[in-house]
Amino acid sequence: MTSTLARPELTASDRCDRCSAGARVRAVLPSGGELLFCNHHAREHSRKLRELAADIQVSEA
Repeated sequence: MTSTLARPELTASDRCDRCSAGARVRAVLPSGGELLFCNHHAREHSRKLRELAADIQVSEA
């Protein structure tokens, strides 16, 4: 049996890995790593993230 830990919701203290703006998108890579992006940088890198088969999680807040 394999279980996956749920990742916590993004909060106001989570910052974009590119520009330090508030993170709104989490990209979980197949390797298990994650990247946090503001909306602007998520759109900018969306093509490559899809190529990498990243799991994209958008914040509700």
